[in-house]
Amino acid sequence: MASVFILAPFLLLIILNLPFKFLRRGIAFWLAAGLLLIQILSSALHQRIAAHIPPDLLRLFFSFKLSLDTLALVMLFTIGIVALVALLVARATMATERHKFNFINLLLISLTGMNTTVLVTDLFSLYVFIEVTALSVFVLMAIEKNKFAIEGTFKYLILSMIASIFMLTALAFFLLSCRDISFSGIQAAFSAHSNVALLNVAVMLFLCGLFIKSGAVPFHGWVPDAYSEAQAAVSVLLAGIITKVAGVYVLLRLFGTVFVVSANLQNVIMFVGAASIVLAALAAFRQGDMKRMLAYSSISQVGYIILALGCGTPLAYLGAVWHFFNHAIFKSLLFVNSASLQKKFGSTDMAIITGMGSQLPVTSATSLVGLLSTAGIPPLSGFWSKLLIIIALFSAGKIAYAAVALLTGVLTLAYFLFLERNVFFMRTDMTLESKGGVPLSIKLCEVLLAAITIAVGLGFPFILKILHYTWL
Repeated sequence: MASVFILAPFLLLIILNLPFKFLRRGIAFWLAAGLLLIQILSSALHQRIAAHIPPDLLRLFFSFKLSLDTLALVMLFTIGIVALVALLVARATMATERHKFNFINLLLISLTGMNTTVLVTDLFSLYVFIEVTALSVFVLMAIEKNKFAIEGTFKYLILSMIASIFMLTALAFFLLSCRDISFSGIQAAFSAHSNVALLNVAVMLFLCGLFIKSGAVPFHGWVPDAYSEAQAAVSVLLAGIITKVAGVYVLLRLFGTVFVVSANLQNVIMFVGAASIVLAALAAFRQGDMKRMLAYSSISQVGYIILALGCGTPLAYLGAVWHFFNHAIFKSLLFVNSASLQKKFGSTDMAIITGMGSQLPVTSATSLVGLLSTAGIPPLSGFWSKLLIIIALFSAGKIAYAAVALLTGVLTLAYFLFLERNVFFMRTDMTLESKGGVPLSIKLCEVLLAAITIAVGLGFPFILKILHYTWL
């Protein structure tokens, strides 16, 4: 079953690039959309579907081991939703059919990379497919050859190369100390307490690489340019899921289930998480562009996940995983809202698009849902994952960190209410020339993501009952 998530996008990529013109202009979008819908349904209903897929046939294609556990299914489900939304936004916002077709190809490459990253069970394969995903990102960010987007791409490229050096060096140390780079082999080395000093060095190096990939403070310099200057659909894909899988998911996988983390390293992780939460939230206040504000907000929300991961308790881990899903949904929603404003008025500068809520009622309403969820206001989805994290921190005796997590939620609410008031609700006599209507596909994405945010919030007590038997 797991192999299907890798084979399907890879085979579709090959099919779309066969020398048949009708594939370029006719059914490429529908095939990609269908594939993503299948991934969403397959990850949600995997137990029923897996019984009908012969595993021996799929093993013919892969010599390395794959694992489809609960964490992987949550990630695959999230990847499918965000990628589908990005595809719909690209269809509405990209200038030419050529750009749309190129976007679909790059989306399939990144989908193959992300799905494989989620499923592999050894560090070398993990590293390889993180890089496959990153390579697609470099091209996606510069897809429309905007000079500012290219500048952001260059910053990401340089820092990503530094992260790759850290991770490759860590791989060498793991191989020297464990003689094995599978997850099970590394776990066995930690259990045997062999080469502890070398193992700790390897863990620290890998952690530094992942902090860069995640955009955590102080390695966040590439994030605002990358998220804000990229094309609208690329911003949704990048902020919603790609950098989260390449960085945050790997942190959750390795530091939650593979590595044994010392108390000192836990403190380092928690400090980085808390610094990301606070400093990025403060930086968001200074932004005059909506997408840059969202970019800093994304760094802050990633900080919550890192903080919970550093706490190390099962409840904190559950909160981290759930906040990963919630963040992917509500941050994608807010970037879709920014795409709607850019499509309508040609700008996301809050000084230019002041008081335009009456012209975009759907965007205005769904933006309110997204920002309230980000700030952790009940009963929306973001409230529950933040509540789990704060309770876990209090239970573990991390009172100061719990206070940081709680109080920064107020800070988040403040700068997002500033955004909502200025962009949507402020009364103004200023008139802004419309560049065109907002396509139905973008409105559909806004409503879909807002509905998920509300439904998950209202249904979380039932979801928690299911997750309780999985993680706690």
